[in-house]
Amino acid sequence: MTQYFKSLFFSTLFSLSTIAMDIYVDPSGNDNNSGSKTQPVASLRTAQKLMRPKLGKEAITIHVADGIYYLDETLIFTPKDSGTAQFPLVIKAQNEGKAILSGGSKLELKWTNYKDGILHAPTPAGLIIDQLFINGKKQRMARYPNYDSSKKSVPYQGYAANAFSKERTSNWTDPKGGFIHAMHARRWGGYHYIITGKDADANITYEGGWQNNRPTKMHPEYRMVENIFEELDAPGEWFHNSKTNILYFMPPKSVDLSSSTVEIVRLKHLIEFQGSVERPVRHIQFHGLTIRHAARTFMDCKEALMRSDWAIYRGGAFLLNGTENIEIHDCEFDQVGGNAIFVNNYNRHTLIKGCHIHDAGASGICFVGDSKAVYDPLFNYKEKLALAEINRQPGAKTNNYPANSIVEDCLIHGIGRVEKQPAGIQIQLAQEIIIRDCSIYDCARAGINIGDGAWGGHLIDRCDVFDTVLETHDHGSFNSWGRDRFWSSGGAHKKLIEKAVALDKNLPFLDAVKTTIIRNSRWRCDHGWDIDLDDGSSNYDIYNNLMLGQGLKLREGYRRHVWNNTTPFGSLHPHIWFDASGDKVYNNIFASPHLPAAMRNPPYIKDTLVDKNFFITNKDEAMEVSQNLGWDESSLFGPAQFRAPLQGDFSLAATSKAFALGYKNYSMSQFGVKKSSLKAKARTPIIPKNKNHISHPLKTKTSMFLGAKIKDLRGQEFSAYGSSQEDGGVAIMIIPSQSIAAQAGLKELDLIQAINKTTIKSMK
Repeated sequence: MTQYFKSLFFSTLFSLSTIAMDIYVDPSGNDNNSGSKTQPVASLRTAQKLMRPKLGKEAITIHVADGIYYLDETLIFTPKDSGTAQFPLVIKAQNEGKAILSGGSKLELKWTNYKDGILHAPTPAGLIIDQLFINGKKQRMARYPNYDSSKKSVPYQGYAANAFSKERTSNWTDPKGGFIHAMHARRWGGYHYIITGKDADANITYEGGWQNNRPTKMHPEYRMVENIFEELDAPGEWFHNSKTNILYFMPPKSVDLSSSTVEIVRLKHLIEFQGSVERPVRHIQFHGLTIRHAARTFMDCKEALMRSDWAIYRGGAFLLNGTENIEIHDCEFDQVGGNAIFVNNYNRHTLIKGCHIHDAGASGICFVGDSKAVYDPLFNYKEKLALAEINRQPGAKTNNYPANSIVEDCLIHGIGRVEKQPAGIQIQLAQEIIIRDCSIYDCARAGINIGDGAWGGHLIDRCDVFDTVLETHDHGSFNSWGRDRFWSSGGAHKKLIEKAVALDKNLPFLDAVKTTIIRNSRWRCDHGWDIDLDDGSSNYDIYNNLMLGQGLKLREGYRRHVWNNTTPFGSLHPHIWFDASGDKVYNNIFASPHLPAAMRNPPYIKDTLVDKNFFITNKDEAMEVSQNLGWDESSLFGPAQFRAPLQGDFSLAATSKAFALGYKNYSMSQFGVKKSSLKAKARTPIIPKNKNHISHPLKTKTSMFLGAKIKDLRGQEFSAYGSSQEDGGVAIMIIPSQSIAAQAGLKELDLIQAINKTTIKSMK
């Protein structure tokens, strides 16, 4: 090509790439306008119509001016709204955060005094109010007991065993439409019920309770009711009588309703992408918008997820179905009632970057695929499949799941304000999701949750996750399960799995086909474990993590490689490991001896390396545990020599003996958000001064029962046996084959909780 033609070619290419269409939207505009800068339209829906003839031919930018845009219905993008890689569609706030998309509406009300500090106002007929906002801040439905913001780690920030007792309901005139919120009996999430009425004996009737995939009765104490008129007795509470069309509100002293903005919520979803595997929605970007006023969805949370503890509602303020190259940049999701962003089924190359998600009713971001993409799907925790019948084809059956997507530099906090089985970021039935440079805290449950092994390949990098598991129990800041094809619940099936894996070493990796990596991150969980790999979680690499709480739990999985992590206050919690698991735990720093639970004694683990770790504790104390398991023959003991622990720097001084084992320092300043505006808002974890925030279990006494060695449960052992302190139980540790206990059918690792219908909580 001559120089002339080269110049002509690149000049033409440049002119083609700069072809652009700009459409302007302003709340004060008119939908009959052209959409130019001087004649803006008033709505995004009109802008969407204007841009369609130019899609794929020009780079289109919709400029959204400051103000509130009340959507009368969900804004839907279909394949015909797609851009291209060369000419994407960009919807951009003119000033970051000041263009607000609202799924609600503004009310103009005339308030008058009712009584006892309560005001009331007539509302339009037929109005349904799910949430009430005064001056942009969400208020609370009339509830009992009252909300107490200081009780951050108390279920519902206030609970009462008598929340809907007969003595209380007898004072309720018409409770129909009220809600019961109650924790799971084991605190593995929560339940929600709608009150349908009250019978002649003042007992309320209700329906619901389908929000958990490991169902139990309600917790006997952790209960709360709301949307009951007679419970309107605290500043900030409201009640709407839809029969009489009257809104009642007790304003805080700081609120002057005569000059306040009053908004209500209507839409569950503000933005939807409706594509498919065959015809995806492509190349659309959102920049700098604030998303507000999305309805609560707790009663729609019904779908069981693949032997996970979870049920799910496939929806959110943003719902992505069948997309490629959708990007959400620098957006704020402010007090949405359900999930903020739900990436559902087939989605590829989703990018969520620089976003601030806070005070969400459910989860922050969810990536959830189609259960039909799984070979041999099982849904209930107790469902089992005969190992001989398992389909041995690895990977996914279809490609109807999220993959190759990124959540980057996001601030996520205040998660689970309504639902109690949420996560800052939830991943299930997905592959190769990257989470990096994120700060996640103030979560009712986990900060990051991976609900199964299908299909792995995820990366969690440089994150800061703390103040989690605030209202639930028995989880971690990071929480995962691997209840995949190979896994079955119950000790009796453990040996069957071990035999099957001995014959087919690929069995645990049929679903967890790619390695998930957790690295370079900081974790603190004071109500569980920092990193909790529960039932069957397999194929993980875990390195360069700072764990400021209990430490790391590993249970019933294969190929977990753990190295170069720093646990200055906690330790390793091995819970029921498989023989020949292929696990490797080395070059880590632990503050205390390993804390095994339901591990067989004497040693049984083969093909496993737990050695060359450094313990900040007495050698005899640590080795008493390790020798029983055949571990840590070459490990070292002594002071770690942290450089500046009170300032959060747990890197080691050059003279530390841990380097002799192969330990290497890593950056202590890399955790969490990097975007300057988010970093200025983000909290960081409190750095503990000592081990007082850790509750290690006492050594357990043993006894004999029918010839078997038994013991009570302590600490994390309740989790290992799937019990709770309220339920208790006596664990069988060693059971000789000729003992009366063995002849009666009892087995090693069984838990006795009743004998002849008499509850048994302890050896006593």
